[in-house]
Amino acid sequence: MNLSKIDLNLFLVFDAIVQTGSLTAAARELHLSQPAVSHALARLRDSLGDPLFTRQGKRMVPTAYARGLTGTVRQALHTLQTGLQGPSQGFDASGSDRVFSIGMRDILESLTLPGLMAHIRQHAPGISVNSIQIERHDIADALRQGRVDAAVDIALPVSADVNHVRLLLDKLVVVARADHPVIGQGPLRLDAYLDASHVLVSARRQGLGLEDYELSRQGLRRQIGLRCRHYFAGCRVVSQTDMLLTMPEQYARVANQHFDNQLHPFPLSAAQLDAHLYWNAALDSDPTNLWFRQRVMEAVRLELAAARTSA
Repeated sequence: MNLSKIDLNLFLVFDAIVQTGSLTAAARELHLSQPAVSHALARLRDSLGDPLFTRQGKRMVPTAYARGLTGTVRQALHTLQTGLQGPSQGFDASGSDRVFSIGMRDILESLTLPGLMAHIRQHAPGISVNSIQIERHDIADALRQGRVDAAVDIALPVSADVNHVRLLLDKLVVVARADHPVIGQGPLRLDAYLDASHVLVSARRQGLGLEDYELSRQGLRRQIGLRCRHYFAGCRVVSQTDMLLTMPEQYARVANQHFDNQLHPFPLSAAQLDAHLYWNAALDSDPTNLWFRQRVMEAVRLELAAARTSA
Protein backbone atom coordinates (compact mmCIF):
# COMPACT_ATOMS: atom_id res chain seq x y z
CA MET A 1 0.00 0.00 0.00
CA ASN A 2 1.40 3.37 -1.11
CA LEU A 3 0.85 5.96 1.63
CA SER A 4 0.98 8.78 -0.90
CA LYS A 5 -2.38 7.56 -2.22
CA ILE A 6 -4.11 7.82 1.18
CA ASP A 7 -5.15 10.97 3.01
CA LEU A 8 -3.50 10.42 6.40
CA ASN A 9 -6.20 12.55 8.07
CA LEU A 10 -8.51 9.58 7.52
CA PHE A 11 -6.61 7.67 10.19
CA LEU A 12 -7.56 10.33 12.75
CA VAL A 13 -11.18 9.53 11.95
CA PHE A 14 -10.45 5.80 12.14
CA ASP A 15 -8.86 6.16 15.59
CA ALA A 16 -11.73 8.29 16.90
CA ILE A 17 -14.31 5.71 15.79
CA VAL A 18 -12.31 2.93 17.44
CA GLN A 19 -12.15 4.86 20.72
CA THR A 20 -15.77 5.99 20.81
CA GLY A 21 -17.54 3.18 18.95
CA SER A 22 -19.81 5.76 17.34
CA LEU A 23 -19.78 8.00 14.27
CA THR A 24 -21.66 10.70 16.19
CA ALA A 25 -19.25 10.63 19.14
CA ALA A 26 -16.24 10.54 16.80
CA ALA A 27 -17.58 13.59 14.97
CA ARG A 28 -18.02 15.42 18.27
CA GLU A 29 -14.48 14.55 19.37
CA LEU A 30 -12.99 15.68 16.05
CA HIS A 31 -15.20 18.80 15.82
CA LEU A 32 -16.59 17.59 12.49
CA SER A 33 -20.09 16.96 11.21
CA GLN A 34 -21.34 13.37 11.19
CA PRO A 35 -21.67 13.35 7.36
CA ALA A 36 -18.01 14.41 7.15
CA VAL A 37 -16.99 11.50 9.38
CA SER A 38 -19.15 9.07 7.36
CA HIS A 39 -17.57 10.34 4.13
CA ALA A 40 -14.05 9.96 5.56
CA LEU A 41 -14.81 6.41 6.66
CA ALA A 42 -16.16 5.55 3.22
CA ARG A 43 -12.95 6.88 1.60
CA LEU A 44 -10.76 4.85 3.98
CA ARG A 45 -12.83 1.73 3.32
CA ASP A 46 -12.29 2.17 -0.42
CA SER A 47 -8.55 2.77 0.03
CA LEU A 48 -7.99 -0.25 2.28
CA GLY A 49 -10.50 -2.61 0.70
CA ASP A 50 -12.16 -3.53 3.99
CA PRO A 51 -15.42 -2.43 5.67
CA LEU A 52 -13.37 -1.66 8.84
CA PHE A 53 -16.49 -1.42 11.06
CA THR A 54 -19.83 -3.19 11.28
CA ARG A 55 -22.84 -1.82 13.10
CA GLN A 56 -24.01 -3.89 16.06
CA GLY A 57 -26.89 -2.15 17.77
CA LYS A 58 -25.73 1.40 18.44
CA ARG A 59 -22.00 0.59 18.28
CA MET A 60 -19.53 0.51 15.41
CA VAL A 61 -17.50 -2.67 15.98
CA PRO A 62 -14.08 -3.04 14.28
CA THR A 63 -13.56 -5.88 11.83
CA ALA A 64 -10.69 -8.31 12.34
CA TYR A 65 -8.59 -6.28 9.89
CA ALA A 66 -9.38 -3.04 11.72
CA ARG A 67 -8.48 -4.57 15.09
CA GLY A 68 -5.11 -5.59 13.69
CA LEU A 69 -4.60 -2.09 12.30
CA THR A 70 -5.59 -0.24 15.48
CA GLY A 71 -2.30 -0.58 17.36
CA THR A 72 -0.21 0.56 14.40
CA VAL A 73 -2.42 3.58 13.79
CA ARG A 74 -2.59 4.55 17.48
CA GLN A 75 1.16 4.26 17.93
CA ALA A 76 1.87 6.26 14.75
CA LEU A 77 -0.49 9.04 15.84
CA HIS A 78 1.06 9.13 19.32
CA THR A 79 4.55 9.28 17.87
CA LEU A 80 3.62 12.12 15.52
CA GLN A 81 1.80 14.03 18.27
CA THR A 82 4.73 13.67 20.65
CA GLY A 83 7.17 14.82 17.97
CA LEU A 84 5.07 17.87 17.19
CA GLN A 85 4.87 18.81 20.87
CA GLY A 86 8.64 18.83 21.17
CA PRO A 87 10.70 17.48 24.04
CA SER A 88 9.96 20.38 26.38
CA GLN A 89 6.20 20.04 26.19
CA GLY A 90 4.07 17.61 28.14
CA PHE A 91 0.40 16.73 28.20
CA ASP A 92 -1.93 19.64 28.97
CA ALA A 93 -4.58 17.72 30.88
CA SER A 94 -6.49 20.82 31.97
CA GLY A 95 -7.46 21.66 28.39
CA SER A 96 -7.81 18.14 27.02
CA ASP A 97 -11.02 16.34 26.02
CA ARG A 98 -9.23 13.01 25.70
CA VAL A 99 -11.08 9.74 26.36
CA PHE A 100 -8.89 7.24 28.24
CA SER A 101 -9.69 3.53 28.35
CA ILE A 102 -8.46 1.25 31.12
CA GLY A 103 -9.00 -2.48 31.47
CA MET A 104 -9.76 -3.68 34.99
CA ARG A 105 -12.08 -5.89 36.97
CA ASP A 106 -14.75 -4.68 39.37
CA ILE A 107 -12.69 -5.37 42.48
CA LEU A 108 -10.05 -2.88 41.30
CA GLU A 109 -12.57 -0.33 40.04
CA SER A 110 -13.68 0.45 43.59
CA LEU A 111 -10.10 1.08 44.68
CA THR A 112 -9.04 3.08 41.64
CA LEU A 113 -11.91 5.01 40.07
CA PRO A 114 -13.14 7.21 42.97
CA GLY A 115 -9.76 8.88 43.51
CA LEU A 116 -8.95 8.95 39.80
CA MET A 117 -12.19 10.66 38.86
CA ALA A 118 -12.01 13.08 41.80
CA HIS A 119 -8.65 14.31 40.47
CA ILE A 120 -9.88 14.46 36.87
CA ARG A 121 -13.07 16.34 37.72
CA GLN A 122 -11.04 18.94 39.66
CA HIS A 123 -8.03 19.36 37.39
CA ALA A 124 -9.03 18.06 33.93
CA PRO A 125 -12.84 18.19 33.63
CA GLY A 126 -12.79 17.68 29.86
CA ILE A 127 -11.23 14.23 30.19
CA SER A 128 -13.40 11.12 30.45
CA VAL A 129 -12.55 7.51 31.29
CA ASN A 130 -13.91 4.18 30.07
CA SER A 131 -13.32 1.25 32.43
CA ILE A 132 -13.82 -2.07 30.70
CA GLN A 133 -13.13 -5.71 31.50
CA ILE A 134 -10.54 -7.49 29.38
CA GLU A 135 -9.78 -11.19 29.46
CA ARG A 136 -6.32 -11.78 30.88
CA HIS A 137 -5.09 -13.55 27.77
CA ASP A 138 -6.09 -10.49 25.71
CA ILE A 139 -4.40 -7.75 27.79
CA ALA A 140 -1.16 -7.61 25.78
CA ASP A 141 -2.99 -7.41 22.43
CA ALA A 142 -5.39 -4.78 23.75
CA LEU A 143 -2.46 -2.60 24.82
CA ARG A 144 -0.52 -3.10 21.58
CA GLN A 145 -3.59 -2.38 19.46
CA GLY A 146 -4.53 0.70 21.47
CA ARG A 147 -7.91 -0.65 22.58
CA VAL A 148 -6.95 0.40 26.11
CA ASP A 149 -4.37 2.92 27.35
CA ALA A 150 -3.56 0.84 30.43
CA ALA A 151 -4.74 -2.24 32.29
CA VAL A 152 -4.81 -3.34 35.91
CA ASP A 153 -4.81 -7.02 36.86
CA ILE A 154 -2.98 -9.66 38.85
CA ALA A 155 0.69 -10.38 38.18
CA LEU A 156 0.88 -11.96 34.72
CA PRO A 157 3.69 -13.17 32.44
CA VAL A 158 4.07 -10.55 29.69
CA SER A 159 6.34 -10.00 26.70
CA ALA A 160 8.96 -7.27 26.36
CA ASP A 161 6.54 -4.94 24.55
CA VAL A 162 4.38 -4.60 27.67
CA ASN A 163 5.68 -2.73 30.73
CA HIS A 164 4.24 -3.07 34.20
CA VAL A 165 4.65 -1.95 37.80
CA ARG A 166 3.17 -3.31 41.01
CA LEU A 167 0.13 -1.29 42.03
CA LEU A 168 -0.73 -3.01 45.28
CA LEU A 169 0.02 -6.13 47.30
CA ASP A 170 -3.01 -6.94 49.40
CA LYS A 171 -3.62 -9.76 51.86
CA LEU A 172 -6.78 -11.83 51.96
CA VAL A 173 -9.42 -11.55 54.68
CA VAL A 174 -12.51 -13.60 55.49
CA VAL A 175 -15.88 -11.83 55.71
CA ALA A 176 -18.53 -13.13 58.12
CA ARG A 177 -21.73 -11.61 59.50
CA ALA A 178 -21.43 -9.85 62.83
CA ASP A 179 -23.53 -12.37 64.80
CA HIS A 180 -22.13 -15.49 63.15
CA PRO A 181 -23.01 -18.46 65.43
CA VAL A 182 -19.60 -20.16 65.11
CA ILE A 183 -17.07 -17.40 64.50
CA GLY A 184 -16.40 -15.06 67.40
CA GLN A 185 -14.38 -11.86 67.56
CA GLY A 186 -11.02 -13.61 67.96
CA PRO A 187 -8.76 -15.11 65.29
CA LEU A 188 -10.54 -17.35 62.78
CA ARG A 189 -9.48 -20.97 63.23
CA LEU A 190 -8.67 -23.04 60.18
CA ASP A 191 -11.03 -25.84 61.21
CA ALA A 192 -13.93 -23.39 61.55
CA TYR A 193 -13.08 -21.95 58.12
CA LEU A 194 -13.11 -25.40 56.50
CA ASP A 195 -16.36 -26.44 58.22
CA ALA A 196 -18.25 -23.43 56.85
CA SER A 197 -20.01 -23.00 53.51
CA HIS A 198 -18.31 -20.43 51.27
CA VAL A 199 -19.08 -17.85 48.62
CA LEU A 200 -16.62 -17.91 45.71
CA VAL A 201 -16.53 -14.76 43.56
CA SER A 202 -15.30 -15.30 40.00
CA ALA A 203 -16.17 -14.13 36.50
CA ARG A 204 -15.41 -17.63 35.25
CA ARG A 205 -17.99 -20.42 35.16
CA GLN A 206 -15.64 -22.87 36.84
CA GLY A 207 -12.18 -23.06 38.38
CA LEU A 208 -10.57 -22.24 41.71
CA GLY A 209 -10.04 -18.96 43.50
CA LEU A 210 -6.70 -17.70 44.81
CA GLU A 211 -7.63 -18.89 48.29
CA ASP A 212 -8.37 -22.40 46.97
CA TYR A 213 -4.88 -22.67 45.48
CA GLU A 214 -3.42 -21.77 48.87
CA LEU A 215 -5.59 -24.39 50.57
CA SER A 216 -4.71 -27.06 48.00
CA ARG A 217 -0.99 -26.56 48.72
CA GLN A 218 -1.77 -27.79 52.24
CA GLY A 219 -3.91 -30.66 50.95
CA LEU A 220 -7.08 -28.87 52.09
CA ARG A 221 -10.39 -28.18 50.41
CA ARG A 222 -13.39 -26.04 51.35
CA GLN A 223 -17.09 -26.32 50.50
CA ILE A 224 -18.40 -23.83 47.93
CA GLY A 225 -22.09 -23.11 48.51
CA LEU A 226 -22.38 -20.18 46.08
CA ARG A 227 -20.42 -19.05 43.05
CA CYS A 228 -21.22 -15.49 41.93
CA ARG A 229 -19.62 -12.73 39.86
CA HIS A 230 -19.42 -9.73 42.19
CA TYR A 231 -18.00 -9.19 45.65
CA PHE A 232 -20.71 -6.73 46.63
CA ALA A 233 -23.34 -9.42 46.07
CA GLY A 234 -21.18 -11.84 48.03
CA CYS A 235 -20.92 -9.42 50.98
CA ARG A 236 -24.69 -9.03 51.00
CA VAL A 237 -25.22 -12.79 50.97
CA VAL A 238 -22.78 -13.17 53.87
CA SER A 239 -24.62 -10.49 55.88
CA GLN A 240 -27.80 -12.59 55.72
CA THR A 241 -26.40 -16.13 56.06
CA ASP A 242 -23.77 -18.13 57.93
CA MET A 243 -21.61 -18.35 54.79
CA LEU A 244 -18.06 -16.96 54.57
CA LEU A 245 -16.45 -14.93 51.80
CA THR A 246 -12.70 -14.62 51.21
CA MET A 247 -11.53 -11.47 49.42
CA PRO A 248 -8.71 -8.85 49.31
CA GLU A 249 -8.63 -6.71 52.44
CA GLN A 250 -8.70 -3.22 50.91
CA TYR A 251 -11.73 -3.93 48.76
CA ALA A 252 -13.37 -5.73 51.69
CA ARG A 253 -13.14 -2.53 53.73
CA VAL A 254 -14.79 -0.57 50.92
CA ALA A 255 -17.51 -3.11 50.09
CA ASN A 256 -18.47 -3.80 53.71
CA GLN A 257 -19.07 -0.18 54.64
CA HIS A 258 -22.71 -0.97 53.83
CA PHE A 259 -22.90 -4.08 56.02
CA ASP A 260 -22.28 -5.00 59.65
CA ASN A 261 -19.85 -7.77 58.68
CA GLN A 262 -16.69 -8.90 60.46
CA LEU A 263 -13.28 -9.11 58.75
CA HIS A 264 -10.88 -11.84 59.86
CA PRO A 265 -7.37 -12.67 58.62
CA PHE A 266 -7.30 -15.59 56.19
CA PRO A 267 -6.12 -18.66 58.16
CA LEU A 268 -3.28 -19.29 55.72
CA SER A 269 -1.30 -16.04 55.71
CA ALA A 270 0.64 -16.69 52.48
CA ALA A 271 -2.25 -15.78 50.13
CA GLN A 272 -2.05 -12.27 48.66
CA LEU A 273 -3.49 -10.28 45.76
CA ASP A 274 -0.59 -8.96 43.66
CA ALA A 275 -2.06 -6.33 41.29
CA HIS A 276 -0.02 -4.63 38.55
CA LEU A 277 -0.51 -1.69 36.18
CA TYR A 278 0.27 -2.63 32.54
CA TRP A 279 0.92 -0.41 29.50
CA ASN A 280 2.36 -0.54 25.97
CA ALA A 281 6.15 -0.28 26.22
CA ALA A 282 6.16 1.85 23.05
CA LEU A 283 4.27 4.53 25.04
CA ASP A 284 6.56 4.43 28.06
CA SER A 285 7.71 8.05 27.56
CA ASP A 286 4.56 9.31 25.89
CA PRO A 287 3.39 12.36 27.94
CA THR A 288 -0.30 11.52 27.58
CA ASN A 289 -0.01 7.88 28.59
CA LEU A 290 2.45 8.76 31.35
CA TRP A 291 0.05 11.33 32.81
CA PHE A 292 -2.77 8.77 32.92
CA ARG A 293 -0.58 6.09 34.51
CA GLN A 294 0.57 8.50 37.18
CA ARG A 295 -3.02 9.45 38.00
CA VAL A 296 -4.01 5.78 38.36
CA MET A 297 -1.05 5.03 40.65
CA GLU A 298 -1.69 8.12 42.75
CA ALA A 299 -5.39 7.26 43.12
CA VAL A 300 -4.57 3.79 44.45
CA ARG A 301 -1.84 5.14 46.76
CA LEU A 302 -4.24 7.64 48.32
CA GLU A 303 -6.99 5.01 48.68
CA LEU A 304 -4.65 2.63 50.47
CA ALA A 305 -3.36 5.43 52.73
CA ALA A 306 -6.95 6.36 53.65
CA ALA A 307 -7.77 2.71 54.40
CA ARG A 308 -4.75 2.40 56.71
CA THR A 309 -5.78 5.57 58.55
CA SER A 310 -9.35 4.39 59.13
CA ALA A 311 -8.39 0.82 60.05
